[in-house]
Amino acid sequence: MNELIPLALTILFAAVPVVLVVARIGRREAAWAAALMMAVVLATLSPLMPEVLAGRTFIFRQPWLTEWGIDLSLRLDGLGLLFAILILGIGMLIVLYAAYYLPREDRLGRFYALLLAFAGGMLGVVLAENMLLMLLFWEITSLTSFLLIAYTLDAHSRISARMALAVTGGGGLALLAGLLLLGHIAGSFELSDVLARGDVIRAHPYYPVVLVLVLLGAFTKSAQFPFHFWLPNAMTAPTPVSAYLHSATMVKAGVFLIARFYPCLSGTDLWFVLVSGTGAVTFIYGAYVALLKHDFKGLLAYSTISHLGLITLLFGLNTPLSAVAGIFHIVNHAIFKASLFMAAGIIDHECGTRDMRRINGLFKYMPYTAVLGILAAGSMAGVPLLNGFLSKEMFFAETIGNPTFAAYADLTYLLPAFATVAGMLSVAYSLRFVHDVFFNGEPIDLPRTPHEPPRWMRLPVEILVALCLLVGLLPQLTVGAILAAAAAAVLPTGVPVYTLAIWHGFNLPLVMSFVALAGGALHYWRRQRLFAFHDRYGLKTTSPVVFERLYRDATRLS
Repeated sequence: MNELIPLALTILFAAVPVVLVVARIGRREAAWAAALMMAVVLATLSPLMPEVLAGRTFIFRQPWLTEWGIDLSLRLDGLGLLFAILILGIGMLIVLYAAYYLPREDRLGRFYALLLAFAGGMLGVVLAENMLLMLLFWEITSLTSFLLIAYTLDAHSRISARMALAVTGGGGLALLAGLLLLGHIAGSFELSDVLARGDVIRAHPYYPVVLVLVLLGAFTKSAQFPFHFWLPNAMTAPTPVSAYLHSATMVKAGVFLIARFYPCLSGTDLWFVLVSGTGAVTFIYGAYVALLKHDFKGLLAYSTISHLGLITLLFGLNTPLSAVAGIFHIVNHAIFKASLFMAAGIIDHECGTRDMRRINGLFKYMPYTAVLGILAAGSMAGVPLLNGFLSKEMFFAETIGNPTFAAYADLTYLLPAFATVAGMLSVAYSLRFVHDVFFNGEPIDLPRTPHEPPRWMRLPVEILVALCLLVGLLPQLTVGAILAAAAAAVLPTGVPVYTLAIWHGFNLPLVMSFVALAGGALHYWRRQRLFAFHDRYGLKTTSPVVFERLYRDATRLS
């Protein structure tokens, strides 16, 4: 049965030329072919799923360049299965959505070919057993995301694609060096060997160097501060690309890397400082800037940065339950962020603009889309009965009495206070999206008269929003098994006891949630002062301008 793992990858990459050929028949046929190929890959892996959920790890190994330590080896464990389901499941919804979103004159062959190649690269990253093979797939994601971001071929998209490739490619070089050193210390490039030798790796003199290099690869890919700037500029990509890259794939590769190497690199003070420190700064910075954006795709982009910072912070807290919460939030964020981006794309498609100062009162014109957008934004804000609330509660709980702060009694309040403030900012930008887009008066001089989209264009959003509700109401029944399996892969010494439930009693995390909701509403109500301050003192030079100047100067000097 191990042979099913390489077969799944082969099918996905073989689908690339198939879709190009089918697209010559018609765009509808191309969409069906692309979605069918993803479904076939998921079905190929399905016979392995019951045993993976029970805790087994499947490993396929084909000797290749053995003297160099490189074999064609793949693994399927709980963490890999979780990401495979996200990549393929959300990918099928993106395929359907793109068929209605992209212009009718686009036959979609090139788009679906790139999308499948990108999905194949991501699937290879999460299924790789050999670290150098993982790096190969890592670079495939960088190259294919470059082509997807530049899909429209205009000047802005080309600049944004170059920026994304430069940042993530630079991180990939650091990751290459880190993995070579890691393999040297562990004596093997196979993950099974490396993850089992965590004590040896942490005690080695090169451990700080390895940790910094591996984290550089993860931080650049997952847009952690100060490498975050490429992600908002990638909004020049078509919305289906943005929805896929920002929810289940590209930016999730970095946090996957942190989770994958958690058993052998975590547990030190250096890990805590670098990972939680970077995550905390990214979390609060992204949430602060998101409220300032008038383009709702810009708001969603910075909210993605913020939530990636939250996930990184959770893995950096060095407690088993915080790692479980990080995995849980990866799932929840993928669901609500994909639905939000697709809802935003519908609004842009029907209104002809993304400026929230012009798009107002859409609830009257697009009530069904509005309800979907409100529910997805509520999940992003952590509103009770939605999936985002559950992982946010776990985050709040893990900030209380963190063992790193236990020795400093006077500082124990700092982490919970920080979490509450960051939660307030998350509520504020979510509330702005809901209020400014769906309420707040009437539309102002829109290029098009807004109306509901075609039924099938809205279906992917409906499925994802339904999942937000189902996971929020029935967490143990919906994601309990896959979360436990993924957590077991990240925590090989044992998963702590935890409960997935809506109600844990009236406790401090619940109070923090109520304070965040009320404080976020107040912050949004007083937002005009923040806008005035930013207009007066904010930076006027944009990151694409700075990047292009550096790019031009580097080219000239070289």
